[in-house]
Amino acid sequence: MKDFTLSTYRQLLLALKNGGCNFLTFEEWCDGKATVPFVILRHDVDLKAGHSLATARIEAEMGVKATYYFRIVPQSNQPEIIESIVRLGHEIGYHYEDLSLFNGDSPKAIDHFDKQLTHFRQFYSVRTICMHGSPISKFDNRDLWKTYNYHDYGIIGEPYFDFLNAENIKINQILYFTDTARMWDGDKYNVRDKINQQLTVNSEQVSSQQLTNSATHQDVHSTFDFINWINSNPSVNCMMITTHPQRWTDNRIEWLQEFIMQFVKNKLKQLLVRIR
Repeated sequence: MKDFTLSTYRQLLLALKNGGCNFLTFEEWCDGKATVPFVILRHDVDLKAGHSLATARIEAEMGVKATYYFRIVPQSNQPEIIESIVRLGHEIGYHYEDLSLFNGDSPKAIDHFDKQLTHFRQFYSVRTICMHGSPISKFDNRDLWKTYNYHDYGIIGEPYFDFLNAENIKINQILYFTDTARMWDGDKYNVRDKINQQLTVNSEQVSSQQLTNSATHQDVHSTFDFINWINSNPSVNCMMITTHPQRWTDNRIEWLQEFIMQFVKNKLKQLLVRIR
């Protein structure tokens, strides 16, 4: 069986279910509805929105809920697909990249953010958002909130501020796994999809190394490694898993295209990480 196929994704969900994990959306976690052990399934819909509908259908068939964050670009922002995913019982949110789109111009970026949030609220009462990494841009989209407050826009949560931060990691032993770089241990190719390392916990600065060790597992590279790790760690209580559905397909041609494109992207991202 090949990795990053829908069949493999189904096996990953099955391992989580057999491990007794409760599935919930990020919105539900923000509302205090989590009971341990739990997993938040987060999907960043960067491209190929149709692939997201495929994973959403598998999840619905298995009685699993997830959160899908959509960008405004046409490859992601496809109303019919968004509506279908909502009907399947999933949460949707805005995968914002406004600051990078407007080259760091905060007033223009927040105006654009507000308009796009209104757009996505046609389909779902969007209450959570998540930044898009925009690896090529020198602007970090999260910096928009150094000037503005997303709570003023009816937003109750942003994963990198409200979940993947030093306080949660240290106190709640939350684990974070992402398929960025088309692998589960792709930190060296990762420009921004990282835990917020700037927070102070009880006046004690938590180091980058501490966060890395508490948030991932060094032996998890492939999805099959991940499944084995889940089966071997029944005591894990809190977890967020981020996938990019564009990577997951049973179509051989699309699978090969994604494999090649990701190889090229990884080399470019590795260079960006070194430069920054």
